Amino acid sequence: MSVLLLEAFYGGSHKQLVDLLKQSVEDCVSFTLPAKKWHWRARTSALYFMQAVPASSSYRVLFTSSVLNLAELVALRPDLAHLKKVLYFHENQLVYPVRKSQERDFQYGYNQILSCLVADVVAFNSSFNMESFLSSISTFMKTMPDHRPKDLDRLIRPKCRVLHFPIRFPDVTRFLPAHKRLRHSVRCDDIHVQAAQSHIQTTGPSCPDLTIDSEPPEKIVNVAGAQQSLNPMSVTPHQETVGNQPVSRPYDDQRENLRPIHIVWPHRWEHDKNPQLFFQTLRKLKERQLSFEVSVLGETFTDVPDIFSEAKEQLVDHIQHWGFMPSKEDYLKALCQADVVVSTAKHEFFGVAMLEAVHCGCYPLCPKALVYPEIFPATYLYSTPEQLCKRLQDFCKRPQLVRQHVIQVNVSAFSWDTLGDGFRSLLRADSDMMLTEEHKS
Repeated sequence: MSVLLLEAFYGGSHKQLVDLLKQSVEDCVSFTLPAKKWHWRARTSALYFMQAVPASSSYRVLFTSSVLNLAELVALRPDLAHLKKVLYFHENQLVYPVRKSQERDFQYGYNQILSCLVADVVAFNSSFNMESFLSSISTFMKTMPDHRPKDLDRLIRPKCRVLHFPIRFPDVTRFLPAHKRLRHSVRCDDIHVQAAQSHIQTTGPSCPDLTIDSEPPEKIVNVAGAQQSLNPMSVTPHQETVGNQPVSRPYDDQRENLRPIHIVWPHRWEHDKNPQLFFQTLRKLKERQLSFEVSVLGETFTDVPDIFSEAKEQLVDHIQHWGFMPSKEDYLKALCQADVVVSTAKHEFFGVAMLEAVHCGCYPLCPKALVYPEIFPATYLYSTPEQLCKRLQDFCKRPQLVRQHVIQVNVSAFSWDTLGDGFRSLLRADSDMMLTEEHKS
């Protein structure tokens, strides 16, 4: 095996990436630790892998996430030092939110800086992740009492690149309710109508990729990735305005718009995802006697914030699904049945769950901060808790605003089909050799 995959926290997006690389890249072998006790994994995983990884002359590339202290591992296992060492950042500890600045453990960020200095290539899942890390190094090192190193960011930046997290989007057509399938079909028809008005050039006869003069192609989504044969002439198109953007869309079965809006929150049950804001907003909707349904999904770990049990009791009459769904198929079904997906995160460097929900036809609402402006058009961003509440209130009163909206997010840009070649190149020992030699000189 020439590619050595090491993952110190084998869960969530870390697990997804390792599994995808093993499935899609030839000649890989992996060694992992369970996704428990993150702090201990960051502190001690190098010692574990020192013993767990057998010596082999066939290794050419070492790929690991930034949870592992790569500098420690290379020192403990000198036979791995000559490999092309690729460090992938799912998140960075320099800007990870803590409740008080005194709570930030210097060691975790320091470990990541050391790992970058040892690595040959440092890849980040988003520009926000990369720039927030590099721009914070100088300030972070100033917390040292004296003898502070200088210009570490200048040493690290030449090794850095953005390689978005790759998602293998499944075909969810069979899970979509009728109005989502119909919306996808009518979107294809609307594209040709708009082409005559907006200089849109289509590249294929059915739901093509787009080149739009006024909007870059990353602003368009192909919901579910499915080709539909529904006849758009069977519905009557009209104009609605969502986020100040008029979009042509059909009147589908009016009974569908009598069903309460279904809001989904598919994130880790931890404080950095700000569940307090989400549940506070839902309580306001309930106090205003608005109709809605809610599904709270996502993984739980050892310590679950008390707000979840409190909210479950307060919102019991509105709950559709509550808790982590081990079955991926059940999870996708739940997303397909929802109308709106909400993020309230205080920490997000990419957001797999949001893109998966958009792939399933959910209207996204995200903070106008963190990574979200990099991925989502302004239509789907809110700046304040009041704006979030107002948007959801409007959707509760007029569900058709969501159910007839054509989502303007290009999920295919984050698919394995689009990004796979970049990862294969990254995991080739003969690629980036010039860059590697520059780092060694």
